[in-house]
Amino acid sequence: MPASQDRTLAAAGLILVYAMVIGFTDNYVQVIARDAGLWQFHLTRGCMAMAILGLFCAVTGRRLRPVNLRAVVARSLIHGVAMLIYFGALAFLPVAMVAAGLFTAPIFVLLISRFAYGHPIGPVRILAVALGFLGVLLVLGREATSGASLAALLPIAAGAMYAMGNIATREWCAEERAETLLAGFFIALGIFGAIGIVVLAIAGPQVPSGAEYFLMRGPVWPNAGFWFWTFVQAAGSLLGVGFMIRAYQITDAGRASVLEYVILPASAFWTWVIWGQTLHAQAWIGMALIVAAGSIIALRARQQEAG
Repeated sequence: MPASQDRTLAAAGLILVYAMVIGFTDNYVQVIARDAGLWQFHLTRGCMAMAILGLFCAVTGRRLRPVNLRAVVARSLIHGVAMLIYFGALAFLPVAMVAAGLFTAPIFVLLISRFAYGHPIGPVRILAVALGFLGVLLVLGREATSGASLAALLPIAAGAMYAMGNIATREWCAEERAETLLAGFFIALGIFGAIGIVVLAIAGPQVPSGAEYFLMRGPVWPNAGFWFWTFVQAAGSLLGVGFMIRAYQITDAGRASVLEYVILPASAFWTWVIWGQTLHAQAWIGMALIVAAGSIIALRARQQEAG
């Protein structure tokens, strides 16, 4: 795609909205996790999201039929597997370490873009990725890098898969409607959720209530809180992820992936607003680096688009 069609500033705005929406909804996953399981959550959220998306398409006259079915299915499976590895790693690795692994995605985006697709990567973008990732490590703290082992490669694998899916958004699916890719994403996660429910129903592990058993909890009779917050998750994810998908369609994946670091400051903001939890000084320095990385990308893009 020609550089003149690279709308990085517009993508930055879309990703900012995505981060604020997802940062809010993800803060309530802990409420869902107290009594329900991850797999039931994925299946239920997927069904709700598809119902909302179907109603939206019926009202607006939009169609979900893909231009390239194989590309949409492949992208959906790649992102679905990335999330499966990510949540699977949470079962036996610290949350901070898993999050840090997933946030290696911009590094993989640069490598894949350069060596698989031949896209140039200049020193400015490399600097932005390095600053952003350093900021992530500072926000997450020592737990993100302590206790490294072979198992710690799992979240890095999730980051690589997530990067591949993000690159595919533009390289394979640039002509697709955002709602088509949304449908593929939620269908894939819904299928994985159904598989998880069946496996846990057969295995029958007995787990007590509590968010720490979110991954291993099988199907349960949901309460009103589960229905409400899962619906909020479905609606928020449709909006937020839809904006994120569109952002990756209109700008280079290497730029968009750096801008996506803003999800951490956005989540921290909502954590403070909702739960009153504050951050330590090191985390504030990390968020400043993340903002600096995004600013470098945005300012560089503005210069290029103006020129």
